[in-house]
Amino acid sequence: MRLKVIIPVVLLSISAGVLAFNKLGHNEDPPGRYEVIMNLVGQMLKEGHYQPKPIDDKFSTEVFDKYLRSLDTEKKFFLKTDVDKLLPLSTHIDDELKGAPIDCFRNINTLIKQRVAEAAAIYPEILSKPFDFTVDEKVTLDPDKVDYPADENARKEAWRKVLKYRTLEKLTDLQEMREKDKGKDSGKVKTDTELEAEARVKVKQLYDRYFERLKNRQNDNDRFNLYVNAITTTMDPHTDYFPPDEKRAFEEQMAGKFFGIGAQLKEEGDKIRVVSIVTGSPSWKQGQLKANDVIQKVAQGNSESVDITGYPVEDAVKLIRGKKGTPVRLTVRSVDGTTKDITIVRDEIVTEETFAKSAIINGQHKIGYIYLPEFYADFNDRNGARSAEDVAKEVAKLKAEKVEGIILDLRFNGGGSLQDVVQMAGLFIPEGPVVQVRSRGGDAVVLRDRDKNVQYEGPLAIMVNEYSASASEIMAAAMQDYKRAVIIGSTQTFGKGTVQRLFNLDDFYPVKDGGSLGALKLTQQKFYRADGGSTQLKGVASDIVLPDPYYEVAERKDSDALAWDEIPRASFTAWYNPVNTESLKKNSEKRMAASPAFKLLNENLSTLKKLEKQETYSLNLQTYKTEQKSNTAALKKYDAVNDKVKELSIVNIKSDMEKFGGDSSKIARNKDWIKIRTKDIYLDEAVNVMNDLIVQSLPKMQRKNQ
Repeated sequence: MRLKVIIPVVLLSISAGVLAFNKLGHNEDPPGRYEVIMNLVGQMLKEGHYQPKPIDDKFSTEVFDKYLRSLDTEKKFFLKTDVDKLLPLSTHIDDELKGAPIDCFRNINTLIKQRVAEAAAIYPEILSKPFDFTVDEKVTLDPDKVDYPADENARKEAWRKVLKYRTLEKLTDLQEMREKDKGKDSGKVKTDTELEAEARVKVKQLYDRYFERLKNRQNDNDRFNLYVNAITTTMDPHTDYFPPDEKRAFEEQMAGKFFGIGAQLKEEGDKIRVVSIVTGSPSWKQGQLKANDVIQKVAQGNSESVDITGYPVEDAVKLIRGKKGTPVRLTVRSVDGTTKDITIVRDEIVTEETFAKSAIINGQHKIGYIYLPEFYADFNDRNGARSAEDVAKEVAKLKAEKVEGIILDLRFNGGGSLQDVVQMAGLFIPEGPVVQVRSRGGDAVVLRDRDKNVQYEGPLAIMVNEYSASASEIMAAAMQDYKRAVIIGSTQTFGKGTVQRLFNLDDFYPVKDGGSLGALKLTQQKFYRADGGSTQLKGVASDIVLPDPYYEVAERKDSDALAWDEIPRASFTAWYNPVNTESLKKNSEKRMAASPAFKLLNENLSTLKKLEKQETYSLNLQTYKTEQKSNTAALKKYDAVNDKVKELSIVNIKSDMEKFGGDSSKIARNKDWIKIRTKDIYLDEAVNVMNDLIVQSLPKMQRKNQ
């Protein structure tokens, strides 16, 4: 039965857009949860997406292929005959989004459960017998280079080759350890036959955990979530369906805080171990949970416990976190071997690593450094953390320290709040347009900095890489268009030029039993630079290009990405002291050409990219060892790059150090944060560029101040 919903789109303000839906009325024969979600998602994509593709048979077949790949990434479960049998349903998904029975999902779901159960019986049998590593044969590991197995025998052969390769990896590791330990241990030295048997045991343990995770993690709901996401990401890569726990995690990430117990966890084999307790957290106050304890089970209040043995740490965390003020009961095995139940009441935990942080780099000039991991904003708390306000505070602290230039590090910053990036750009320019935003079928709206004051007028550099996306690209593009800053990093940034809004599906169809339908993160707008060009697909081109080890990650690699286009330029005036990027570029290129570190880096990147192109791998022990010896030598060279980089002198601002007090965990984390940056080849060159920019900017700055 089709659920009718009207979906007009309304842009309310710079910071938020809202889809206004009529509540879906209940009827005499209410649809199931999956049907409700499919109906809502189908209508929201059609009526609310910025540039919706036709939801037709072509769209359906693309979703079908993507869903099969998400369930069977290595093509080791489904048979070719399975795909052929399911093919008639590949054009049914568009009908399901419009109210038809969810036959495609249900048939695939039934079949994948059967095939996974069969594969779970295949690997122990193969690993029960020794492999012959003198045979000359190869395995192809890239799933894009192989088809689904033709029949059950072909599937078993595919598993045999993969398991043989994994055993070969373990065997050579064990042989290397034997060679290193020669003369150290008076015990019997293991033979190759014994090591081969040990390697098979280790591989079996890995796959035992893998299939246990499939059993624990991939229930019908999980596979349905994958199904809906295959649909949404075929519309565009950034439209996502969030089941309830993932919605909560997304909001926590944006806010930089969550409600939990305050224990840092790590995955250790099939166990979840406590690494440390956050000072002042619920765990710290309760007092019973200790570092090195193993969490065996998790229960919500007085409900039945869930055994988390074999869980990945991210899934264990989902169970432990929850609403503020609610109890979570942990079954814990302590270091002394005792087992006990500990009940802890969840409270707010602030993840300080999410927030902006600054330091001072001493050298030829005194340079301020600001690290911003994301454009965070707590939309649910008026007094919550906002990245623009925090960066303003860091700038003020650096100005008080009389720094001569500031480097803003946006590497690996995937974006976040649009409002915050507009406000943040305004710290460095007078009143004017920062970004243009266009909604579906509408004219572009110019988002402006309306504050004529400039908090910081000195030399500015922005560091980016191929992972810098969305709001990071808006910031870099605006500073580049105004000629306000020099952009340093990858050839180009990620290329995400779209804006998403999060909509709770429960607002449109309340679930009677109090459960949740989840949420849809929907692409509703596209943004453009002040000069009119889109950052979509092309990203932002760096002024100073540094050799980039990151590749195959950008938006342009996704066939479902929206296209690049441009709109008219907004009216703005360039910075009074424009950055001369050409002279900075020439100086940087000379330095990198003469730098042993960059020379070695370029050689290593060339080698690594050649290794990436390797399609087949030998299953012959001697051939494999020869290949690995060459590869290992190349990778060791890469590790030596930072040894050739001069160590930067980076120190904390005194007031920041005082805030740590006697908290040893905060002091240790800060020490690691500083240490990583002292031998960073990219930051080192950014400092060199900033030194040049300070000299370049000085005459005009002096004249302005006279």
